[in-house]
Amino acid sequence: MHTDIFGEAIKDFFNQNYTEDIIVQSPDFDDDHIPVPYLFRNYEEMPKLEQRALELCRGEILDIGCGAGSHSMYLQNKRNLNVTAIDISGGAIEICKKRGIQRAHVKDVYQLTDKKFDTLLLLMNGSGIIGKLANIDHFFIHLKTLLKPKGQILLDSSDISYLFTDEDGGFWVDITTAYYGEIKYRLRYKEQKSNWFDWLFIDFNTLQNAANTHGFICELIIEGSNHDYLAKLTMT
Repeated sequence: MHTDIFGEAIKDFFNQNYTEDIIVQSPDFDDDHIPVPYLFRNYEEMPKLEQRALELCRGEILDIGCGAGSHSMYLQNKRNLNVTAIDISGGAIEICKKRGIQRAHVKDVYQLTDKKFDTLLLLMNGSGIIGKLANIDHFFIHLKTLLKPKGQILLDSSDISYLFTDEDGGFWVDITTAYYGEIKYRLRYKEQKSNWFDWLFIDFNTLQNAANTHGFICELIIEGSNHDYLAKLTMT
């Protein structure tokens, strides 16, 4: 098993050794692909949802799960903002530094306890790091400790209920099982495989209800073309 699939792919692309893409596997769905060049997209190549999120960023920013650092680079170089990029991928952070990001660290957001920010940025299905819906209270409790007064969270996700809807609009999910947005994934790249991990896609109403419980105002900012959306959360 190799746990830093993204890091290896990002390093290969940066070092001009790109030959194939990342394969995303799930027990319940067909294989999908993540084109590695997409991780290096510039602002003009980003979807409107991401562009809007970057426009809303302010103050000191924490880019959580930064990957190759494309969002952080825009905020640092084009908007001259103070941004810190973190990712659990050592390979990704290595390339972030080589691309010129001034503050880039190998760090799990749950291990971050010594600094507060004006904006917490979680893009590319940022809700995924929650893992399972049962973890959402822990997620919000911790993120509140990272926010300055009047701080904000910018987070995107997708409502994947369409995957369980038939041609007549019927919604076929077993309500006695786990929340339909809880997905188990594994990544493959070249001859390497990651361990299985949990990833959460959360519909906006469920996100809003959980956020309200923890004292946030949760606003729907924009909806994308693939059942995705951007939400802004601020403290009441």
